[in-house]
Amino acid sequence: MKLCAALLLFYIFQCTCSQPDNRGFISIDCGIPENSSYQDLTSSIIYVSDHGFISSGENRNISADYIKPSLAQRYYNVRFFPDGTRNCYTLRSLVAGNKYFVRAAFYYGNYDGLNMLPVFDLYMGVNYWHEVQFSDAGATNWMDIIVVAPADYLQVCLVNKGMGTPFISGMDLRPLKSNLYPEANASQSLVLINSNRFNMGPTDNSIVRYPLDPHDRIWSTYDTIPSWKEASATSVVRNYLTDAFDVPSAVMQNAATPTNGSRIDFSWNPSDPSVNISSRYFFVFYFAELLSAASNEQRQFDIIVDNSTWNTKPYTPPYLFAESFSGTVKGQAGHSISLVATKNAKLPPILNAMEMYLVKPISETATDPGDARAMMAIQETFGVSKNWMGDPCAPKAFAWEGLNCSYPPAGLPRITALNLSSSGLVGSIAPYFGDLKALHYLDLSHNNLSGSIPNYLGQLPLLVFLDLSSNDLSGPIPYSLLKKSQNRTLLLRLGNNEHLCGSTTCESGRNNTNEALLSAVIIPTVAIIALFVILIVLLCRKLKKNAKRKSTSPKHETVLFENREFSYRELKHITNNFSQEIGKGGFGAVFLGYLENGNPVAVKVRSESSSQGGKEFLAEAQHLTRIHHKNLVSLIGYCKDKNHLALVYEYMPEGNLQDHLRDTSTSKPLNWEQRLQIALDAAQGLEYLHVGCKPALIHRDVKSRNILLTTDLGAKIADFGLTKAFSDSKTHITTEPAGTMGYLDPEYYRSYQISEKSDVYSFGVVLLELITGHPPVVPINDSVSIHIGEWVHQNLDQGSIESIIDSSMGGCYDFNSVWKVADLALHCKEEVSRERPTMTDVVAQIKECMELEARRDGRRNSTVASDDLSYAGEGSAFEVEGSVGEISEASPGPAMR
Repeated sequence: MKLCAALLLFYIFQCTCSQPDNRGFISIDCGIPENSSYQDLTSSIIYVSDHGFISSGENRNISADYIKPSLAQRYYNVRFFPDGTRNCYTLRSLVAGNKYFVRAAFYYGNYDGLNMLPVFDLYMGVNYWHEVQFSDAGATNWMDIIVVAPADYLQVCLVNKGMGTPFISGMDLRPLKSNLYPEANASQSLVLINSNRFNMGPTDNSIVRYPLDPHDRIWSTYDTIPSWKEASATSVVRNYLTDAFDVPSAVMQNAATPTNGSRIDFSWNPSDPSVNISSRYFFVFYFAELLSAASNEQRQFDIIVDNSTWNTKPYTPPYLFAESFSGTVKGQAGHSISLVATKNAKLPPILNAMEMYLVKPISETATDPGDARAMMAIQETFGVSKNWMGDPCAPKAFAWEGLNCSYPPAGLPRITALNLSSSGLVGSIAPYFGDLKALHYLDLSHNNLSGSIPNYLGQLPLLVFLDLSSNDLSGPIPYSLLKKSQNRTLLLRLGNNEHLCGSTTCESGRNNTNEALLSAVIIPTVAIIALFVILIVLLCRKLKKNAKRKSTSPKHETVLFENREFSYRELKHITNNFSQEIGKGGFGAVFLGYLENGNPVAVKVRSESSSQGGKEFLAEAQHLTRIHHKNLVSLIGYCKDKNHLALVYEYMPEGNLQDHLRDTSTSKPLNWEQRLQIALDAAQGLEYLHVGCKPALIHRDVKSRNILLTTDLGAKIADFGLTKAFSDSKTHITTEPAGTMGYLDPEYYRSYQISEKSDVYSFGVVLLELITGHPPVVPINDSVSIHIGEWVHQNLDQGSIESIIDSSMGGCYDFNSVWKVADLALHCKEEVSRERPTMTDVVAQIKECMELEARRDGRRNSTVASDDLSYAGEGSAFEVEGSVGEISEASPGPAMR
């Protein structure tokens, strides 16, 4: 018999692991070994391991000191998440649009031996659910949410917010009929507040749940109130057919009623840090008459919530039938509930049960389900070890590394770029890539992919860049890809795949060059040469015409732009008539816009009163059409329509560095690791201008306001209106000083001679801002201010580095790392330019500082070692070298401010 039971349990486990059982239940014990399961003796529910639901985290048992006879088995162990900001469970095989009840359970039990209660956040998919905190190490904490599934899966995510390691003990999912809890719908969910689902009659701390409640809701007893007594019945209490809550009879068979008097009074305070004055709560009160009273012994009362009567006429509960009153209240203060007998009543009021929920609007939009499913399948197929947890694109702060997403104002986020270069992919190219229908850029280079190139890649309608180089692919190149490459609608990279051949049918031997390969390689080459000759002829004609107009045309008017040209009418359309201003500079206002494919852009429009004219406009456009780097803001296009001048950039959603350092009320303070990464990104952008560009470029206006941030706080240099080019034969340029006071190189200001060391000086000021959080000019008192460099010097001379470090970092940094950056910043600010380091030196030293900080955390920062200009890393832009100019598709990034 024991063997049969064990086999039955094993069979049930195999059927229920990672998917609902025959009741639609998913019941998980988080932290038990893979392939293990057991049956709970009280509820008869079979709990399975969480192995099939999540791929991260570690298992651990709670301390033996916290195991007690009354503790359920699922609380004996936990899964905890020491790595990553967001870790997510995925509950699959659901029905999109159906309603579900989900519970997350937690029991700390000093599992880590630290005796430090953590605080972390819980998300239902992309939307914030609740903060998880504990009153003591031996307290159970469980949270319920009623939600409509937007897809055929739900994800529950634990988010580390720097207040302890997230962990979880168990998770349950139960299906609900669509007519239950109608207040839960596609636009809002219901979150149970502080376990407030009460069976009001009993005072013995008993619990009612499955199987007495078929939906496995947990009904706990209310506090013992001396002025109340219990009324009970043994008869079944039924529900009406139209009932919207299906409260179980085991709950309704008990009720609270006054010991003496004619009213029940109590109050409720949400005491929830996540609520505010506009928060709404949904209350449900349940009533059923349990006494078969004589006709002259009427029970009749009013239901009063916050001094508002919810019943339109005196209420009498029905005998042995459950009836409910529900409604919403608003505000974060306490709420009062009174049940008051009417003057005609012979019996006092009763209350059988109640529930109290926080109404949570669905504010975030999840990634298109097709894109999300494809990415999850890719992650599972190749075991990609990045931050690939939860929704790929949302919330933006947790977007997956290597993805670019579009966020249209109306519609779902779509994945537009995917970079898996050097990600250790092994095997054939999975079919799921073909499901990413909004994909523009796909980079699978430098992996161990084998087999043939699938034809579905050529069917992706928006694909303009595909890099499959440096793999072990074989066989013919699909005709659809060859055709797009020949039509110049697709930049195709296939190098270092020695077993690939260029036709749809491959013959053995390298000397057998077929006609398709000729058409794919030789004919396009001839066509390009012919096209080049035609362009030279046309260019010569144009230059002759321009030479005739030279006496009347302003200088620079003949600049040839390689990027897209917009008409002023197009700009009005993509910015909704310039309705959303996101910044302002010397050139003019910056507006948010959306291209036809939904990608956001920043449109900088020259105002008539602008101090910067056509010269700066043409200079910035000219520079940006020839420079492409992951740490420089990309120019998408320009407008030169009669008197209208505008530049169209990639949009940078996290704004500029200055706002993050000065205004922490609107953004979370940057930690030291983030500041170092921003410094490295900006330094690499300047190094590219100085070293990678021929002729080299001097930015001339390096400042924290011109360092813009991507969604994942990657940094890019912006605003090239003052940039100057200089040749290798020159050591400096003589030009009138330009830039921003506080950042301006004093040697340049005095001599009018500028070099790349002038950018180094300005960058030194930015480094000091990152350390201190102060502006370039630090106020000492109401009448005296001092330059940030002098202020730092004075404090360091006294041996006090703590006094200069931005307090918003909370003391979390390696002192040696901060000292080294401060020393580097002051060297960048040397009065004599030849004593300043080069930007190459600066980049190298910042990397050393990042290594120091990484060792403090006991981990290695892999991004420090990456200098690859073809891909910037986490959430960064693709840098693609095209056949006509260079194409740069950046992550939807920083707001131009």
